[in-house]
Amino acid sequence: MLTSSALLAVNPLDAGSLLAAFGALGIAVIMFAETGLLVGFFLPGDSLLFTAGLLCTTGAHSGPHLNLGQVLAAAAVGALAGAQTGYLIGRRGGRALLARSRNKRLHEGALRAEEILDRYGHGKAVVLARFVPVVRTVLNPLAGALGVNARTFTLWQIAGGLVWTVGLVLAGYALGSSIPSVDRYLLPIVAVVVVVSLLPLVLEVLRSRRQAKAR
Repeated sequence: MLTSSALLAVNPLDAGSLLAAFGALGIAVIMFAETGLLVGFFLPGDSLLFTAGLLCTTGAHSGPHLNLGQVLAAAAVGALAGAQTGYLIGRRGGRALLARSRNKRLHEGALRAEEILDRYGHGKAVVLARFVPVVRTVLNPLAGALGVNARTFTLWQIAGGLVWTVGLVLAGYALGSSIPSVDRYLLPIVAVVVVVSLLPLVLEVLRSRRQAKAR
């Protein structure tokens, strides 16, 4: 059992700290919060999944050893249940909840989510949003608020959620299995994952600014 001092030492922005404290159960909770609750937009989803896969390799020694099957199950269940919960929240008043928030980043994410829905259509947008930080948090309740068909949303959020969670976990596991003692370089690897995951967000911001200047 975690002591109060151990809980206070957990850094919610550090994937390694979260995994060391909560293991596979923590993955499910964080995936649920990041994809289903607007307050979870700051959580490190991409780096958490990749790091969890890395720590499933038998050679990992700088962090907790995790079971690959448990990690895959926890990640998938948390992400799928979170997205569906976010959609249902949106159906019951997602716009009002978003309007109460004063977080600029969250509102920017909502605008990008709407643009993605308009540009790619509902199914493709739900899948693509999984790979864009903040947008994957906002799009699910926004889809509910905009009246996206429940069957369409459920089908594509399951497809996108499985590709996102399983893909990143297995990518981390493959890297850890193929390179001895790769966990010694955990921090720079996670930093690269975070940067890559933020690229779509940065490109979208730049595109929006170019369009604003053109108008």
